[in-house]
Amino acid sequence: MASEGEGRGADGRWSFLVILIAISAAFALVLWPFLTAILWAVIAAILFTPVYRRLLARMPRWPNSAALLTLLLIVGIVILPAAILSVALVGEATTVYLRIQSGDIDIARIFATLFAGLPGWATTLLANLGVKDLADARDIFGSGAADGVRAVLGQALLFGQSIFGLLVKLSVVLYLSFFLLRDGDALQRRVAAAVPLRADQLGLLVDRFIVVVRATIKGSIVVAIIQGMIGGTVLWMLGVEAPLLWGVLMGAASLIPAVGTGLVWVPMALYLFFSGAIWQGAVLVFCGLFVIGMVDNLLRPILVGRETRIPDYVVLITTLGGLQLFGFHGIVIGPVIAAMFIAVWDIAAQMRGEALSPPA
Repeated sequence: MASEGEGRGADGRWSFLVILIAISAAFALVLWPFLTAILWAVIAAILFTPVYRRLLARMPRWPNSAALLTLLLIVGIVILPAAILSVALVGEATTVYLRIQSGDIDIARIFATLFAGLPGWATTLLANLGVKDLADARDIFGSGAADGVRAVLGQALLFGQSIFGLLVKLSVVLYLSFFLLRDGDALQRRVAAAVPLRADQLGLLVDRFIVVVRATIKGSIVVAIIQGMIGGTVLWMLGVEAPLLWGVLMGAASLIPAVGTGLVWVPMALYLFFSGAIWQGAVLVFCGLFVIGMVDNLLRPILVGRETRIPDYVVLITTLGGLQLFGFHGIVIGPVIAAMFIAVWDIAAQMRGEALSPPA
């Protein structure tokens, strides 16, 4: 009888486990369309929890008010500036595209200037790569530039057309952020009680997740914003067309490890040199190397330090992989997955060490 009861108990546990997995998978499927909104709500809650706790310390009887004030702060310093920048960027990208279409900006002339100014070793290298003359250069690089401009404009128009969907997701982000700020500690305790891990193991995973999210936002997004602002300002002072657009592209390029803003300002400086704007090109090179470039070297260690404990090459690969799989959201998702991977295997090594160690 005892063995029969134990068998039923084991069957019941397995049945419950199957039901638990199935319902959890169905729940994840329901949430999937809002996965990115949930991700950014969690990120907002992690970043602004210290602000919420300071406000709560001043008004301990009104947690709802403290959470609401924190949300207003998020809207004021993050969402409104991003919305204003997006509208301005859409207008500038559209203007540049229309000028290219009308011939006011002559891509062919730009490539002719660049090709004519190349030294002999560069033309030989291009010839070995199949670019033997200006026509080949226009066909290969010109179509790529046109496709890139069309892609920017397409995203700008898509932004305008999908404004309703964007507002819905933004509302979800703010709504979830409110409850994550207000009830974050209680939710964390409930998750800790449900997850079948020891307190120290769960604490390691949670701490690593929070550290990587904060470090990624501070070390990547903030640095990208600063570099984009400096780059756009320098280009505006040099009289370059569409400085806002190029500044945003510099900020986006700074998120790519090992390449950075040089992906934008180096070709632009070459064009300035070859077109006869020597001092403008020299100023851009100086600012690119010693101002824009030094921002990354100086600020990133201060904002991030080595708290993530992730090797640089892992950050590079996971960031690029995250961008490829998840788009802009992959900037955070890639390093977070890497951190969770390392933490889980640290726990596995720790558990294996405990299992192999002889009893005292």
